[in-house]
Amino acid sequence: MRPDMLGYISTTETPGAADLLLQDLAAMLAGRGVRLAGAVQINTDTGAGCTCDMDIRILGDDGPAVRITQALGSGSTGCRLDAGALELAVARVEKVLDQGADLVILNKFAKQEAIGKGFRDLIAEALARGVPVLTCVPPEYLDQFRDFAGDIAQPVGHGTVSDWCLAALHDAAA
Repeated sequence: MRPDMLGYISTTETPGAADLLLQDLAAMLAGRGVRLAGAVQINTDTGAGCTCDMDIRILGDDGPAVRITQALGSGSTGCRLDAGALELAVARVEKVLDQGADLVILNKFAKQEAIGKGFRDLIAEALARGVPVLTCVPPEYLDQFRDFAGDIAQPVGHGTVSDWCLAALHDAAA
């Protein structure tokens, strides 16, 4: 497997910046006719003092976005991720991948992927099919990501992400 098939960006100090970058990238590539599979995260501000709601828009699928957070109430300290909703999103992305995709963009390799769930198997399946994958990895999960990806993962700068995707698409087609 070529090292140019799995690219990753890291999050920034600005919350949601990587999510917006991936949303814009997906829109640009779809506008160029690239068949995308994957998921981008849409964060909805819920007001001062509240954490945002997170939805996943499935690329290549006209269905509704999937809310992946759950309201746990004020003062709660537990994880807000709705793992069942995330698995629903994964299943929808798998269906799009099965229909054919040129590139997979995934909002995140984080806690669920680090423990072997979430989009982890889908990343491996896409790469096995020769479909390049781009994802975002929060700094606290870089070690687990590197354990998963080995030497095939390539860091991609925020300013060069579209260039990386276009080169990966070109290389995959060659």
